[in-house]
Amino acid sequence: MTHDFRSDCSIARTLELAGDKWTLLIVRDLLWHGKQTFQALQDSAEHIPSNILAERLKRLTDWGLVQRAAYQQKPPRYAYSLTDKGKSLEPVLLSIMAWGHQHLGGGRYDPASRKSWKATTRR
Repeated sequence: MTHDFRSDCSIARTLELAGDKWTLLIVRDLLWHGKQTFQALQDSAEHIPSNILAERLKRLTDWGLVQRAAYQQKPPRYAYSLTDKGKSLEPVLLSIMAWGHQHLGGGRYDPASRKSWKATTRR
């Protein structure tokens, strides 16, 4: 997808796509929590409003980070999954999570034990 960015800075460009409080949480849920449907994503602990979730999923799909596949025709319903490009955000999420653990005391998962956690949560 081509885009007219406001800046030549790589950080600013990345933030245009993923710099709000919802986008990386959607990626997190698709990547690590096995959520694949609109309803499952909306039921996350953060309770993303449906209009924002719809817009973010469209944006992530348009940018090639998420793909969707119909699993029901009437009414139309879709399953969402990350593309390889979307999965490549995993180191970013791990870095943000590690920073939050170190400086904010947050989280259920310890990035230091990531391998054992991923081994038990991946399907």
